[in-house]
Amino acid sequence: MEVVIKVDRLTKSFGKVQAVKGVSFSVKKGEIFGIIGPNGAGKTTTLEMIEGILKPDSGTIDVLGLTPNKELQQLNQRIGVQFQATSIQKKMKVKEALDLFAAFYPGKVMKQQLVEMLGLEEKMNVRFEDLSGGWKQRVTLALATLHQPEIIFLDEPSMGLDPHARREMWTLIRRLREKGSTIVLTTHYMEEAEQLCDRVAMIYSGELKAMDRPSALLEQSGAMLITFQSDDFPYVKLPTMPGVVKVEKEEDTFKVYSDDLQLTSYHLFTYGHQENLSLNHFQFTKGTLEDLFVQYLEKEEAK
Repeated sequence: MEVVIKVDRLTKSFGKVQAVKGVSFSVKKGEIFGIIGPNGAGKTTTLEMIEGILKPDSGTIDVLGLTPNKELQQLNQRIGVQFQATSIQKKMKVKEALDLFAAFYPGKVMKQQLVEMLGLEEKMNVRFEDLSGGWKQRVTLALATLHQPEIIFLDEPSMGLDPHARREMWTLIRRLREKGSTIVLTTHYMEEAEQLCDRVAMIYSGELKAMDRPSALLEQSGAMLITFQSDDFPYVKLPTMPGVVKVEKEEDTFKVYSDDLQLTSYHLFTYGHQENLSLNHFQFTKGTLEDLFVQYLEKEEAK
C-alpha cells in the first residue's frame, strides 16, 4: 500500500526539554493512524512538525512527496488540519466562517456536501460563540476539510466532548475516510484509538514505544485479565499469587492481570476454597488499549 507520510529519526527540543526523541514511523494511504500517549508525551509537537508548523531539529519528514517546512504552501493545498483550538471570531456565523475559509482555496470546495454530512444546515446562521462544544468541533472539522484534502490531521478531535458527541465525531471521521482521505489523529482517549485506528503509535516522553494494530499490541502485551466480585477476598493476597502482574479493586470488583490465566485461576480457586471465600461473576477477558496504556505509563513513571 502506498506510503503518504514517512518520518525518520525526528527530534525537537524546546530549550533544555527534548520533546521528541528520534521518532520514526510511516502512514499508509487510506488508513486512520493514531498517535497516542499521555499529555506532554510529544504527540502535538510531532504532529505540528509533520504539518510544517514547527521545524524539526533533526530527522526527515516526507508528506505526499513534500518536505513540510520547506514546501508548506504546496502542502497546505493537499492537507487539512483541525487544531485542538481553532481561532474563529466569536461573533462570526457558521456560514460566514465556511465562506471565508472556502475563499482560501482556488479549486473546488465541497461546502454543501460537508454541511449536509455534518448536519450543519440548521446552524448556518448561529454565531460560533453560541455553539456547544460538539457543534464547534463539527464546524472546525468542516473548515479543515473544505478543499477535499488527501490527508486530514486531527489533534485531539474529541477533547472535551461528552460521550454521545464523541461517538458522533467518530462516525464523521469514518465517513471522511470513506470519501478517500487518510486520517492522522492524536488522542489520549484509548477507547477512541481502539475504536477508530487501523494502527497506533504509542509515544511516551518523546519516544516511540510501540506501533501496530491495536489488537496486535494487546496480544503482544501478554497480560490477560481475570475479573470477579467478592466481599471477603483479601486484596493483599492477590499480588503474591503465581502469574499475577497487577491487581486493581473497585468496591467489591477485582481486576487481576495475569500472564498465565490457568495458573492464576487455579491458585485463586484453591485459596478461595480453603478459606471459604466467595468468588462471584468470575470471567476471563482481554485487556483493553487503556490497560496497556496504563502499563506503559507506570513503567515510565518508575524510571
